Amino acid sequence: MDKEHIKKLAENPDFIPGVYNYCDRWCERCPLTSRCMNFDLSEAEFDNPQSRDINNKAFWQKLTEVFQTTLEMLKETAKEQDIDLDSLDVRQASEEHEKTREIAENHQCCRAAKAYSQIVKDWFDSANELFEEKADELSGQIQLGLPGSDPASEAAGLKDSVEIIRWYQHFIYVKLVRAITSCLEDVPGDSVTEYDANGSAKIALIAMDRSIAAWGQMSNHFPQLNDEILDILVHLDRLRRKTEAEFPNARAFIRPGFD
Repeated sequence: MDKEHIKKLAENPDFIPGVYNYCDRWCERCPLTSRCMNFDLSEAEFDNPQSRDINNKAFWQKLTEVFQTTLEMLKETAKEQDIDLDSLDVRQASEEHEKTREIAENHQCCRAAKAYSQIVKDWFDSANELFEEKADELSGQIQLGLPGSDPASEAAGLKDSVEIIRWYQHFIYVKLVRAITSCLEDVPGDSVTEYDANGSAKIALIAMDRSIAAWGQMSNHFPQLNDEILDILVHLDRLRRKTEAEFPNARAFIRPGFD
């Protein structure tokens, strides 16, 4: 990983500063990848299937290089600003952060988000046969060419709903933990932690909005499961309202490049 290349990228006016901080990490669906420095770096550094596979040695080698380069740049910046990194009690700060994170994980919003992750897993595990039946049904419609039906469109819609639900299944919990942690670490007069809390909460809320819409579509595909899906929608809506109450300014947060 070339430090000079990173510095040049950082100076590129085409990139939106911080656009990657409060996105949903779904690069395949993002309209701003051409203006995202993080995406550009990822494509350049993790440029083959092996380096993108978490179970492959190449992935961990590349990640180590990224961390080493980042540490070198951090040290250079600290030196330029006369900051003595050796004087910082990193261990104590890390321990305090972990304690705060544990408290955040036990917050009612985070517990509800974690429960939602499990609910999604259980639902899909129990619906395997129904998905197989739906696939057979749609395949049959395609072969018969029945007038007035559009099985290809229905299949695409179902696939889209599944992808959305699965993408945000754990994402909501992760972002809420970060938002609550930032709140707990907030220091009076420190706008950074408040900013991060609202930004993290907003993308979590957006993920909930999109998940709720996807579950609504899912009920159209599986009307026989409407009661189960309604329970999930109620759980998500309650979580959304609790999050909005906890972070009343989150919806108004302006995400760089997106809002």
